[in-house]
Order: sequence, then structure tokens, then C-alpha cells
Amino acid sequence: MSIKKVNNKVDFIQEEHNVLDFWKKNKIFDKRRLSNEGKPPWSFIDGPITANNPMGVHHAWGRTLKDIYNRYKSMKGFELRYQNGFDCQGLWVEIEVEKELGFKTKREVEEYGIEKFVTLCKERVDKYSKIQTEQSKRLGYWMDWDNSYYTMSDENNYTIWSFLKKLWEEGKIYKGSDVVPWSGRSGTSYSQMEIIEGRKLVAHTSVFVRFPIKDRENEYLLVWTTTPWTLSSNVVVGVNTNLDYVKIKTDDNSIYYFAKDNLEFQRLEKQFKEKKQWVDGIPKLKTIAQIFKEKGGYEELGTIKGSEMVGWKYDGPYDDFEAQKEYGGYPFTDNDLKKAKINSINQHKVIDPGKDNVGNDIVVAGEGTGIVHMAPGCGDIDHKIGKKLSLINIAPLDDESKFIDKFGWLSGQIATDKATTQKIIEDLKKRNFLIYAEQYPHVYPHCWRSGDELVFRLVDEWYINMDWRKKIQNIVDDIEWIPEWGSDREHEWLEKMGDWMISKKRFWGLALPIWVFEDGSFFVVGSKEELQELAVEGFDDFSNHSPHRPWIDKVKIKHPQTGLIGSRVKDVGNPWLDAGIVPFSTLNYNTDRKYWEKWFPGDFVVECFPGQFRNWFYSLLAMSAEMEGKAPFKTLLGHALVKDEKGREMHKSWGNAIWFDDAAEKMGVDVMRWMYSLQNVEQNLLFGYGAADEVRKKLITLWNVYSFYATYAAVDGFDPIKNALKWDVLSVLDQWVIAKTHLLIKNADQSLDTFRADNFMKKFEVYLEELSNWYIRRNRRRFWKSEDDEDKKSAYATLYHVLDNVIKIIAPVLPFVSESIYQNLIRNSDKNSLESVHLCDFPISNEEYINMGLIKNVDALKKSVELGRSARNNSDVRIRQPLSKALFAMEDDKVSKFIMDNQDIVLDELNVKSIERITEADRLIEYKIKPNLRTLGKKYGKGLSKIKRILDESSPVMLVKELKEKNLIMLDNNKYQLEREDVFIETIATEGFSAASDAGITVGLSLDLTQDLILEGIVRDIVRIIQSMRKKAGFAVEDRINISWDFDGKIKEALGKFEHYFKTETLTNDIAENIRDFDYEEVVEINENLYNIKLKKNK
Repeated sequence: MSIKKVNNKVDFIQEEHNVLDFWKKNKIFDKRRLSNEGKPPWSFIDGPITANNPMGVHHAWGRTLKDIYNRYKSMKGFELRYQNGFDCQGLWVEIEVEKELGFKTKREVEEYGIEKFVTLCKERVDKYSKIQTEQSKRLGYWMDWDNSYYTMSDENNYTIWSFLKKLWEEGKIYKGSDVVPWSGRSGTSYSQMEIIEGRKLVAHTSVFVRFPIKDRENEYLLVWTTTPWTLSSNVVVGVNTNLDYVKIKTDDNSIYYFAKDNLEFQRLEKQFKEKKQWVDGIPKLKTIAQIFKEKGGYEELGTIKGSEMVGWKYDGPYDDFEAQKEYGGYPFTDNDLKKAKINSINQHKVIDPGKDNVGNDIVVAGEGTGIVHMAPGCGDIDHKIGKKLSLINIAPLDDESKFIDKFGWLSGQIATDKATTQKIIEDLKKRNFLIYAEQYPHVYPHCWRSGDELVFRLVDEWYINMDWRKKIQNIVDDIEWIPEWGSDREHEWLEKMGDWMISKKRFWGLALPIWVFEDGSFFVVGSKEELQELAVEGFDDFSNHSPHRPWIDKVKIKHPQTGLIGSRVKDVGNPWLDAGIVPFSTLNYNTDRKYWEKWFPGDFVVECFPGQFRNWFYSLLAMSAEMEGKAPFKTLLGHALVKDEKGREMHKSWGNAIWFDDAAEKMGVDVMRWMYSLQNVEQNLLFGYGAADEVRKKLITLWNVYSFYATYAAVDGFDPIKNALKWDVLSVLDQWVIAKTHLLIKNADQSLDTFRADNFMKKFEVYLEELSNWYIRRNRRRFWKSEDDEDKKSAYATLYHVLDNVIKIIAPVLPFVSESIYQNLIRNSDKNSLESVHLCDFPISNEEYINMGLIKNVDALKKSVELGRSARNNSDVRIRQPLSKALFAMEDDKVSKFIMDNQDIVLDELNVKSIERITEADRLIEYKIKPNLRTLGKKYGKGLSKIKRILDESSPVMLVKELKEKNLIMLDNNKYQLEREDVFIETIATEGFSAASDAGITVGLSLDLTQDLILEGIVRDIVRIIQSMRKKAGFAVEDRINISWDFDGKIKEALGKFEHYFKTETLTNDIAENIRDFDYEEVVEINENLYNIKLKKNK
């Protein structure tokens, strides 16, 4: 058993499939679980993924984060449950099934049959949960896939019943009428929690209309609305009593009242200029002044306070409709108002609606007219005001958003139909109510699943009275929120939320366990057992079914107190009840309390932030606060959104959507996981193939480091077990890279333990670059050389030690490539090694190896080399041209001594013949210091000219020295304190040198060239050409060669002088006059001359 050579042209995607087969064949996941059984538990609670469509790349971000931390915790020796969740119930599934059936309305579902429809919903969930399972496996997401939970399960539904029963017993469940967002397409209402998800920027036809003021001839209130259909149900108008209202007279002697501030107000001016929150094709909005000027002009007659207008009566635009004349309102009747013979028409007046619940004026100047049309049956705020002032409710729409009877010619029309709006405008114009109509861009709620425009409709729904929100607020701060501001966001939601609407008038979902009786009472059933005890009809037919419609609808119960027979309400539950109960239902709260106590509360949950403060987080917290009075989890990690590479939302219709399967098979999953883990969770991830290509280069770097070791170790037959690491014979760079490795282990452990994989990956990328482009590159000759000496063995032992640890700490993030490397690197080297990298413990950093002094010294040496390269780049001298001398200046004597002790590295890296330390950097560079006018202007204003003069008169060298020592430049007896950002420092190399300076180090290169230096530069160019030819010929890195060429002149002279160097660098054994039986030939151009070069590989 020995390590095998590795092809550096790796097919990562095929490797991933090989690893998946290996895991499955050898039951690696089962072995990992078994190895941790009985160890301390770490409870991850999965937020269920909606099993309704194939998985998207946005789902893969959260699932990657979940898997990373699960794998890390398992490697740290914790027992995990590994339970995945599928969200099964709700409108999102119903809509997709409706599409498959070609249905467009709720009525079509009822005609088709609820039982058949619900069965199709179940089948869809089953289909896509299987698809998502396979996709998640492809992602490398380790879960107990035979034990996933489903929110449609009996356990989940009945646990929610027990939650609702507890609330009912506390008097917190009630049926109430309210104006709520409503989808005519789906025939159901939406809670506060849901509508924010579906807000879209659209353009609606808004109208300015005039309401005639009673007892004031030819005088009108100017009203504006973006929903003309609601004018049918107008009851009152509101003003702000503190505002000034202008009185204008038009050329037809009509008099109008509206807020004075609105006359010349530039509506949506900023949005139009910046084209943000603006709809293409919509022209700039006109001011009210422009509108009246275009209608013949106007004259200002004066102003009055809004308070003077309160009580004015007016005629509404649709007072001819029967609904406006109905006493007590329509179709919901207030009996007290009916008895008093009050209808909408005799309530038409100007009111002061006051302030909202946070103290803001309901009516304000700006957009609109400062006079707000109010329809308590069509608007949530209007409805609240209507309740406070005992106003009539006129609710014009049915469950399909069509106008009901008693609305004249509008009856049967769909409110959201553009044709309906156009008819209303034509009617208003015909009857002389319309002043102006326009297209107005604004954000308006739509169904977040079907996409149809919502209306606000007065309906009866079931609610949880949330007057116990303090119980929820008390547990929010018991949770560690990542990012920290998540806690504040949740508190904000809890402060302003209303009662929780828990009902939906649909088919596929939690059957609300509410039975109603003819006396108006209702009873909440808390379990299937209780239902059986109370049932008087239908239970036998139901008992073998899940608690869903239509089977549950057949069960009737007898009220335990009144003896009345009741039927279940037809409503289903809000789907966030389904997801919120999982810390109880999935942990067997009702059936195995000991098991629940072991795993509750959860240690960790992950979910996408936007919206979840109002949705999943809220439902989790609320249900747990009620059930147990404690937080359901200890730590919450929230992440932002996945967008395309340009920062746009991904949409199929836009052509920028990337499906998970496509990404997995084109990018590779490890590349995707690298992208996900590197991203700061607070910021949106810009995801695409361009970004993936950049990450793949880094993955290739990791593979090339491993391939380098494997190739040479296989050739030399190196055995890392027999040749263990010996600290006393390691080189300085060996010790440095080991120190860096153990520092990385420490950082990885800290980062993953605090759920900051992004911090770890940022450090890993820096480390990988240093490992590849510094350690490997600096030490490759130690692996190449033919002598099998202690130095070569040390190099092998060091790199093996490094790779062994690196693949284990990276395994949670990159499970596939780490496994591929482990199987060859470790399994083929150590017969006692574990079967998989994912069965290993997470490495423990050895503090004795972490020599911070050594790290500081080598990092300074590296910095010196970087500055030297920068200096060379600033000159026109190519890198392969040797130079005579490098000079460096720094104040730290210890670091300077280290650089001089290891000067061979600097000489080789910078291609110079000697190195010298100098004490003063001004031998190499001069400085020019200029003030940063932008920052200093803000700080010192008029003092800027004096600062500039002092800087011009001061010694730049002394100013730079002061800035380095104190991080400040003090001017004019400390009157002016300049920080680093306040000055621009330009460095100019002294004559004969090219120099660069940073971080207290200055490096300069002498640019004088001797004849020998020029000849050596020529040879180095030839070396580069030969190395390129070796690669094109497909030679292995360790292959030795023979060579022939027809060089002449200076090139021939140079090669003769530096033949040994050339042969060493190119692994050349012999240079012949002419090779006939060659393996590769190429004609190259050098200094405008053509030369023929032949290569032959030694057998």
C-alpha cells in the first residue's frame, strides 16, 4: 500500500460522483453516526424546505451552511439527530397543482372535488421531496434521509392541535371580522406575516376626483386614490387638522380644497430622477398646479386650517348604488347602526382620523391631496378608524374579488381587472367627478406564490389574540443571533405586530381543530383521542385518514358542556403554524418527553433572513413561548439572499436563473460550497459561473499542492509513517509552514465554533496561497533532487503533515475534494488510518508549533520580497534579468538579522546577487507629502491652507517617520492632527535604484547591469522557454531530458557560461549537437531570430 501519482488535470465533478458512490457503498454516514452515539448531544433543528419544486441554488446556500456545522460538530465528537424537514402544506403547493390541472379559480377546485385535489397535493409533495432528497445528497448534505419529517404528518398536525387547545383554554382564540389582504385568484386571505414577501413595484391608474361639498355651491374636496374601485364604498374623508388647506378657483368658477403644501409638490421626484422604484415607460408625474393650469388655470383665494373643515358634509361619487343606502352597512350589518337608520350616505363628512398606533399622523401632506378618501370595508387602516368612530362598513367584493350585488353596473366586475378600472374612470368622467387620471408607480402587495394582485377585503377569520407577546419578547434575548442585529429586528416585529390570523379558506393544509355550534359558541379539540371521545358522527370514516380535508370535515362532535352538535370550520391553518411547531412535533413532545428533553432546546437553526422575522422565527418563538415559556433554540444563523452576478433577482423569465442541477454538474458542488461558505451571511451572495471560475482556480491550487506531493512521493516511494516529522532537522520554512498550519487549525476551530465559516475561509485562502506560492515554490528543488537525504525526507514529512491537517479542517466545507485527497494521501500511506476523512476527529492545534516570532520573521521576509518585486515592476527590468544588489531598510534588528541569515531566499526570489541592510530608507527613496483635501477640509476647513504650507516647508522624511511611530502627524503645536488618511505619500526612488516601501520596510534594487548579468538573464529566458516546451510535450514534472538546438552568438555564449544552472533548472542530462529520434520539437523566436529546439525524454 503506497500513495499513487495524481493527474493534476482533475475532473472535480467526476471525483464528486466517485465520492458519493464511496460513501454509499461503505455506509460512511452510518459509521459516523454510530461512532458518536452516546456522546454529548448537539441539536440541530432544520427549517423545512418547501417540497414543491426542484431545489434552487438559493436553497443550497442555507443547506450548505447547515451541513458545514453539522459535519464540524460531528468531527468534534457530538451526537447529532440529522433530521431534514419538508414543508408540505399550503397555498404554494395548491397553486402548482392548480396549474397542472389548468385551474384559475378556487371554484374550479371545488367542482373538481376536494378529495381528489388534496390527494394530488400529497402526491406532489411526495414527488418533490424525493427529488430534493437526491439533490441534497448531490450537495453532500448529510442527513438521515430515511427519517425526514414532513409538516403534513399526523404528529405535526396533532401537536399544533395541542398548541391551539392550550391557547383556547386561555381564551386567546377568537373569530373576528377585519379587512385583510385577499387573493381573488386563490380565494383566501393573507396575514401580516405573508404580504411583505409579495410586494411588487407596479404602476396603477390613480385618479384625482372631486367630492361636492353639501350646502356650498360649486365647492369641492379634491381627493386622490390609487385604487379607484374603492370609491364605490367610500364613507368619509380625512384631513389633518394642523395642516393649511388652500382654496383655489378655476376658470369655470369651481372651488377646490386640498393641502397647500401639495399644490407645487414634485411627486416622486427622486424616484423619477434616479429611476429607482420606477416603472419603465411612466412619464414624470405632474404637480397639482400643472394639472389645473392645463385645465384652464386657477386663482388662489386663501387658506384655512384642516380643523375648520372637520364636519363638512359631501356627496360621494357612488351614492346611487344600493349598497351606499343600506342601513347598518353592507353586506356586514351593524345592528345598532341599522336601528339608528344610519347608512354610508348620511355618514359622508370630513373627519379627523388622528394618529396611528405609533403616534404618526394618518393624513399628511406630500403625495395625494392631503384629503384622504376612506372606505372602512376596503382598507385596513380605514377599518381601524371605522371601528373607533362607529362608521359603516361597505365591503363590495366576493371571494373572487368581484363586485357583489347592490353595486349597480359594477356587480360581477373584477376589481383588479384593468378593464374595470378603465370603466370606473370613464364613468367618473361622464358624471363630472374626474379631474385627472395618471399612471402612478408604487409598491403594492401581490400573492407571494401565485403573483396575482391582492385586494383588501372585509372577512371573518380566526385569530390568536397576541396580548401575551411579552412572553415572546422575554425569550428573544436568550438567543444568540448571528448577525447580532437579528435580535433588534425580531423585537421590532414583536412590538408592532397585530393578532395572528391563523385561518385560510383553502383546502390543503392543517385542519383547524375548531368546531362551531348553532348558539355561536366554538370548541377547540386538542388531540385525535379527544376528537374520538367527542365525536358523534363521521369518526369511523375519518379514523384511517390523516387530519386533512375533506375527511376531517365529516366528523361532528357533541359539545361537552351544552350538548349541542357542532361541525368543524372549513378553514385550514396558516402554514407557519406547521413550521413553527417542529421543535415539539419532531422531538416527540407529546409521545416521548424524555427524548424531547434530550434534544430541546435546539442548539442551532439556519434560515434566510428576509421575511423570517415575521414568519418562521416568529412562529417558532411564539409557539415555544406558549408551550414551554423558553426559547426553542440557542443560536440562530441568518443569511441574506442569492442573486445573480449583477445583483439582480434570479428569474426564469429573465434568463438569469441557475438551477441547482445545472450548477452542480457545471461548477461542481465543492466550488459552490466554497462560494457559500466564503460569503458574509449579512450580504447578498452574487452567484454565477464567472464567480465560480475564480473559486475553481483556488480549488485547483489545493489539488496541485496535493498532486505535487503525491507525484514525487510516489516516485520516491516515500513512507510518512516510517519517516515521521523530526522537528530538529526541519528547515526554517518547514517550521514556518507548520506554525502557519497549526495557527490555521486554531482559527478554523474558533471560526466554525462561532458559526463564522466565512472568517475561516478568508484565512484559508490566504494560507493556501502562501502554501502554494511560497512554501511549495521555495522548496520544490528539495523534492526534485536525486539524493534521498534527511533534508528531502523533512520536506516530504512537512508537506504530509500539512496536508493531513488541512484536508481534515477543510472537510466540513469541501467534503468531496477532501475525501478524494484523503483516500490516496492518508489511506494509501497509513494502514491504521480511518476509512474516511469524515470519520476523523477535527484536528487539535499544537501550541508548541505556533511560533509567532518565526511567523513574524518569515512574514517580514515575504514582505521584503513582495516589495522587491514591486520595485522591479516599477522599473523596466524583466524578472528573469539578474541584478547586482538589493538593499533594505527596517528598524527591527531581530527581523533584519533573520532576513540576513536567510538571505539566500531573498537573493533567489528577487534574482539579485547580494543583499545589504541600510539604516536609513532615504538612501533609497524620497517622499512627497500632499494633503488629502477631502478629509482635511471636513476637519479643519479654513485651516487647510496653513496645513498645506506647513507640509511643504517640513522634511518629508521626518513627517513619514513621525507617522510611522505615532500614527499621527502633529502640526502647529498640535493644533492640527493628521492621520494616515489625511495625507497622500508619494515615494520616488533615488537615482540608479528602483524602490518600494510599506509596513516599515523599504527595499531598493540597483539597476546597473554588467555583461555577466546580461548573459545570465538570457539563460533564464531560455529556461522559461524549455519549461514551456516540457509542458506542451506532456512530460511529467520529474522527467529528465536530453536537448539539442541551433543557438549562436550571445545566446550560445550565455548557455556555455551558465550550463550547470540551465541543466539543473530544466532537468537536462545532456545537450547534443542534434537529436534525430526526438519526442518534441519547436521553432522559437528570440530577438527576431528563429531557432530550432528538440527535446527527448530519458527512458
